[in-house]
Amino acid sequence: MKQLQIGVMGSAADLNFSADALKFAKNLGKLIAKSGNILVYGAEKEYTSLSTEAAKEASKNNGITVGVAGGKDKNIFGEYRPTVLINSGLEIGGGREFNLVLSCDVIIAISGGSGTLTEIAIAYQAGIPIIVVDKFGGWANELSNKFIDDRKRLKCISVKTEKEALDKAIKEGTK
Repeated sequence: MKQLQIGVMGSAADLNFSADALKFAKNLGKLIAKSGNILVYGAEKEYTSLSTEAAKEASKNNGITVGVAGGKDKNIFGEYRPTVLINSGLEIGGGREFNLVLSCDVIIAISGGSGTLTEIAIAYQAGIPIIVVDKFGGWANELSNKFIDDRKRLKCISVKTEKEALDKAIKEGTK
Protein backbone atom coordinates (compact mmCIF):
# COMPACT_ATOMS: atom_id res chain seq x y z
CA MET A 1 0.00 0.00 0.00
CA LYS A 2 1.20 3.49 -0.89
CA GLN A 3 2.14 5.77 1.96
CA LEU A 4 -0.30 8.67 1.96
CA GLN A 5 0.81 12.21 2.68
CA ILE A 6 -1.83 13.28 5.18
CA GLY A 7 -1.96 16.98 5.93
CA VAL A 8 -2.97 18.04 9.41
CA MET A 9 -4.19 21.63 9.51
CA GLY A 10 -5.43 23.51 12.54
CA SER A 11 -5.38 26.40 14.94
CA ALA A 12 -2.19 28.11 15.97
CA ALA A 13 -1.58 28.83 19.65
CA ASP A 14 -2.64 32.47 19.28
CA LEU A 15 -6.23 31.19 18.78
CA ASN A 16 -6.13 29.64 22.27
CA PHE A 17 -7.18 26.13 21.25
CA SER A 18 -8.66 23.92 23.95
CA ALA A 19 -6.93 21.17 25.89
CA ASP A 20 -9.36 18.70 24.25
CA ALA A 21 -8.37 19.89 20.75
CA LEU A 22 -4.69 19.51 21.71
CA LYS A 23 -5.29 15.98 22.98
CA PHE A 24 -7.15 15.13 19.75
CA ALA A 25 -4.28 16.46 17.60
CA LYS A 26 -1.69 14.48 19.54
CA ASN A 27 -3.73 11.28 19.34
CA LEU A 28 -4.25 11.82 15.60
CA GLY A 29 -0.51 12.29 15.08
CA LYS A 30 0.18 9.05 16.91
CA LEU A 31 -2.41 7.18 14.80
CA ILE A 32 -0.99 8.55 11.55
CA ALA A 33 2.49 7.37 12.57
CA LYS A 34 1.24 3.92 13.58
CA SER A 35 -0.61 3.63 10.24
CA GLY A 36 2.68 4.01 8.34
CA ASN A 37 1.54 7.15 6.53
CA ILE A 38 3.33 10.51 6.40
CA LEU A 39 2.13 13.56 8.35
CA VAL A 40 2.50 16.87 6.48
CA TYR A 41 2.02 20.14 8.35
CA GLY A 42 2.84 23.84 8.40
CA ALA A 43 6.02 24.27 10.45
CA GLU A 44 5.53 27.48 12.42
CA LYS A 45 8.18 30.05 13.32
CA GLU A 46 6.59 31.98 16.22
CA TYR A 47 4.46 29.54 18.23
CA THR A 48 3.09 26.05 18.28
CA SER A 49 -0.11 24.85 16.61
CA LEU A 50 -2.39 21.85 16.65
CA SER A 51 -0.67 20.55 13.52
CA THR A 52 2.80 20.96 15.09
CA GLU A 53 1.66 19.06 18.16
CA ALA A 54 0.27 16.28 15.94
CA ALA A 55 3.61 16.12 14.11
CA LYS A 56 5.58 15.97 17.38
CA GLU A 57 3.47 13.02 18.52
CA ALA A 58 3.88 11.28 15.16
CA SER A 59 7.64 11.71 15.48
CA LYS A 60 7.64 10.28 19.02
CA ASN A 61 5.95 7.20 17.54
CA ASN A 62 8.56 6.75 14.79
CA GLY A 63 6.42 8.40 12.13
CA ILE A 64 7.64 10.44 9.18
CA THR A 65 6.79 14.14 9.33
CA VAL A 66 7.20 16.79 6.66
CA GLY A 67 7.09 20.40 7.82
CA VAL A 68 6.53 23.14 5.25
CA ALA A 69 7.81 26.43 6.63
CA GLY A 70 7.49 29.99 5.45
CA GLY A 71 10.55 31.98 4.47
CA LYS A 72 13.98 30.51 3.96
CA ASP A 73 15.64 30.25 7.36
CA LYS A 74 15.70 26.85 8.99
CA ASN A 75 14.61 28.06 12.43
CA ILE A 76 11.18 26.87 13.47
CA PHE A 77 9.40 27.17 16.81
CA GLY A 78 10.77 25.05 19.64
CA GLU A 79 13.27 22.21 19.66
CA TYR A 80 11.22 19.77 17.60
CA ARG A 81 12.39 19.25 14.01
CA PRO A 82 10.38 17.36 11.40
CA THR A 83 11.87 14.41 9.53
CA VAL A 84 11.95 16.67 6.46
CA LEU A 85 11.83 20.48 6.63
CA ILE A 86 10.87 22.28 3.43
CA ASN A 87 11.50 26.01 3.36
CA SER A 88 9.02 27.38 0.86
CA GLY A 89 10.64 30.79 0.48
CA LEU A 90 7.09 32.14 0.77
CA GLU A 91 5.44 33.85 3.67
CA ILE A 92 2.73 32.38 5.84
CA GLY A 93 -0.52 33.75 4.47
CA GLY A 94 1.31 34.66 1.29
CA GLY A 95 1.87 31.42 -0.54
CA ARG A 96 3.34 28.84 1.83
CA GLU A 97 -0.11 27.28 2.04
CA PHE A 98 -0.03 26.30 -1.65
CA ASN A 99 3.15 24.24 -1.22
CA LEU A 100 1.81 22.74 1.98
CA VAL A 101 -1.61 21.66 0.72
CA LEU A 102 -0.54 20.60 -2.76
CA SER A 103 1.93 18.20 -1.12
CA CYS A 104 -0.96 16.30 0.49
CA ASP A 105 -3.14 13.42 -0.72
CA VAL A 106 -5.81 14.43 1.81
CA ILE A 107 -6.10 16.99 4.60
CA ILE A 108 -7.60 16.84 8.09
CA ALA A 109 -8.62 20.16 9.65
CA ILE A 110 -8.97 20.61 13.42
CA SER A 111 -10.64 23.87 14.49
CA GLY A 112 -8.73 26.58 12.61
CA GLY A 113 -8.68 30.25 11.80
CA SER A 114 -7.96 32.11 8.58
CA GLY A 115 -4.86 30.05 7.74
CA THR A 116 -6.80 26.80 8.01
CA LEU A 117 -9.59 28.30 5.91
CA THR A 118 -7.03 29.19 3.23
CA GLU A 119 -5.67 25.64 3.31
CA ILE A 120 -9.17 24.16 3.04
CA ALA A 121 -9.97 26.44 0.08
CA ILE A 122 -6.75 25.42 -1.71
CA ALA A 123 -7.56 21.73 -1.15
CA TYR A 124 -11.08 22.31 -2.48
CA GLN A 125 -9.81 24.03 -5.64
CA ALA A 126 -7.20 21.30 -6.18
CA GLY A 127 -9.62 18.41 -5.64
CA ILE A 128 -7.82 17.18 -2.52
CA PRO A 129 -10.21 15.46 -0.07
CA ILE A 130 -11.00 17.46 3.07
CA ILE A 131 -11.77 15.85 6.43
CA VAL A 132 -13.03 18.23 9.14
CA VAL A 133 -13.28 17.60 12.87
CA ASP A 134 -16.54 19.19 13.93
CA LYS A 135 -16.21 19.32 17.69
CA PHE A 136 -13.72 22.11 18.48
CA GLY A 137 -15.16 25.11 16.65
CA GLY A 138 -13.29 27.11 14.04
CA TRP A 139 -13.55 26.65 10.28
CA ALA A 140 -13.48 22.86 10.55
CA ASN A 141 -16.74 23.05 12.49
CA GLU A 142 -18.25 25.72 10.22
CA LEU A 143 -17.65 23.62 7.09
CA SER A 144 -18.80 20.30 8.53
CA ASN A 145 -20.57 18.29 5.81
CA LYS A 146 -20.75 21.35 3.55
CA PHE A 147 -19.50 22.34 0.14
CA ILE A 148 -17.43 25.52 0.05
CA ASP A 149 -19.30 26.94 -2.93
CA ASP A 150 -22.06 26.19 -5.43
CA ARG A 151 -19.69 24.21 -7.69
CA LYS A 152 -20.09 21.37 -5.18
CA ARG A 153 -16.71 19.86 -6.07
CA LEU A 154 -16.00 18.24 -2.72
CA LYS A 155 -17.95 18.07 0.48
CA CYS A 156 -16.00 18.62 3.69
CA ILE A 157 -16.37 15.24 5.38
CA SER A 158 -17.21 15.54 9.06
CA VAL A 159 -15.68 13.31 11.76
CA LYS A 160 -15.74 13.23 15.55
CA THR A 161 -12.90 10.88 16.60
CA GLU A 162 -9.23 10.51 15.79
CA LYS A 163 -9.71 6.99 14.43
CA GLU A 164 -12.60 8.11 12.24
CA ALA A 165 -10.47 11.01 10.93
CA LEU A 166 -7.64 8.65 9.97
CA ASP A 167 -9.95 6.00 8.50
CA LYS A 168 -11.76 8.59 6.34
CA ALA A 169 -8.45 10.16 5.31
CA ILE A 170 -7.09 6.80 4.16
CA LYS A 171 -10.31 5.98 2.32
CA GLU A 172 -10.57 9.36 0.58
CA GLY A 173 -6.83 9.71 -0.03
CA THR A 174 -6.62 6.40 -1.90
CA LYS A 175 -9.53 7.02 -4.29
